Amino acid sequence: MNRHGWWRDAVIYQVYVRSFLDSTGDGIGDLAGVRAGLPYLKKLGVDGIWLSPFYPSPQHDHGYDVADYCGVDPLFGDLAEFDLLMATAHRLGIRVLLDIVPNHCSSEHPWFREALAAEPGSEARARFHFTDGRGPGGDEPPNNWHAMFGGPAWSRITEPDGRPGQWYLHMFTPEQPDWNWRNPEIPAEFERVLRFWLDRGVDGFRIDVAAGLFKHPELPDSPDPEADARTRDSVNPLAWNQPEVHDVWRNWRAVCEEYTARDGRERLLVGEVSVPSAREHAKYVRPDELHQAFFFDLLGAPWDPDAFRKVISEAMQDIAGTGSTVTWVLNNHDQVRTVTRYGEAAMEGSGLGAARARAAALLMLALPGAAYVYQGEELGLPEVVDLPDDVLTDPIFRRTGSRARVRDGCRVPLPWSGQVSPFGFTSGTQSAKPWLPQPSYFAEYVTERALADTRSFWHLYRDGLQLRSALPQLGEGSLRWLDTPPDVLAFVRGDGLVCAVNFGTSPTAAPVSGTPLLTSGDCPPGVLAGSTAAWWITDGTDL
Repeated sequence: MNRHGWWRDAVIYQVYVRSFLDSTGDGIGDLAGVRAGLPYLKKLGVDGIWLSPFYPSPQHDHGYDVADYCGVDPLFGDLAEFDLLMATAHRLGIRVLLDIVPNHCSSEHPWFREALAAEPGSEARARFHFTDGRGPGGDEPPNNWHAMFGGPAWSRITEPDGRPGQWYLHMFTPEQPDWNWRNPEIPAEFERVLRFWLDRGVDGFRIDVAAGLFKHPELPDSPDPEADARTRDSVNPLAWNQPEVHDVWRNWRAVCEEYTARDGRERLLVGEVSVPSAREHAKYVRPDELHQAFFFDLLGAPWDPDAFRKVISEAMQDIAGTGSTVTWVLNNHDQVRTVTRYGEAAMEGSGLGAARARAAALLMLALPGAAYVYQGEELGLPEVVDLPDDVLTDPIFRRTGSRARVRDGCRVPLPWSGQVSPFGFTSGTQSAKPWLPQPSYFAEYVTERALADTRSFWHLYRDGLQLRSALPQLGEGSLRWLDTPPDVLAFVRGDGLVCAVNFGTSPTAAPVSGTPLLTSGDCPPGVLAGSTAAWWITDGTDL
């Protein structure tokens, strides 16, 4: 295995396409908008982008219900526009990852429509999980599993002759039937999909629900049937993290290696892996499986130095020990934005939340391995928490009627310029409003303002990325913890580069002396301000 692959310490920017930049004026971001925004991302300094699904879809779950894995939904453009985007990105030195959804498809996928029209026991139904119900007349679901987005994980169909029929499995929504990966047609079809996009030049794939795919072959009852719905995570041990899934990633890795062998350009597989521990996580990034898998424990850690040190140490021991590198994340399209999450935890509003988010960003960029940044985090965008019920589109809200953990608030379209909505997000001959309303306070976060203010979140990220690229101590490698005062976490990278974070709110003496390189807040000489991170170059005498 090449231990010096570009992906090992890359910083990838997640583009949520429908909320990035709208080139047509219909209120929905598109591929041409992504292409227009590439110079902005080049200036920021990221190594690549991950595009959320843009495939043909009825959009019941914003594209994660895929009707055609080898096309572009007209909402977002067409294949010609995709090819232009790829060419522009590569010309700028930006790699492109696609989001692939192998656990489930859309109920509008041709194979599922064929299954609905077919008979029980047919080859068409064998591509999915169709089975008879329990109880008199088969009126009860086949087991007690719950969907992650609320409600039972089974829906009953009406047979072609009009009779109540079989049930099919959907671990998310009824519009997202789960594939049956025990059917050899499914892995063969997804290999075809991979090759279609690899032939168009993509640099790899982010894999949705990578611990999914296989279900226990007997589909037994769960001892905790509401676990998935309660946690909104893949925790049912009968529906997720089955051992057979690792063979899929070995096969996909072989396909990527085949393309790499042709031209020397490494293709990346990075998985969304939700499993109980770092040790389980490490199994997915063994040398012949996925290159990387998102490590979500840092995102979920409370603002506490001991908690951060624990999750970082476990990741370094279990994941980096496989020969891979840890893939750090603080946010994505499914999570409350970092500024708001840390502010709510502090119960002191957005000011402290913003300080903590800046410090966490600087800490993440100093850690060994790769990092993924969700769009808008570089602007310090807060979560939009007061969207009216009538504009919410998240299927979690439609399925449960509850606003708890609804994801629309982190998906509000980006503000680019101006003082009023649409803040430069949408342009063209039409004048549609953004698909989710932008609050008036987004005027404080527009990119043109962020670029002009050297104290902004944007400059913190840009400066951190520049230093990360320029300093040999950063990127891939190891770290060593330093002894520190209470509330302070500090580690050394390479030859004398120190990152320290003050998790408290009061200033404290800096744990080392030396030359300050970058700070997330105001740090007088010799002092580490509260809720602040800083990087220093030291001569090593006080380490």
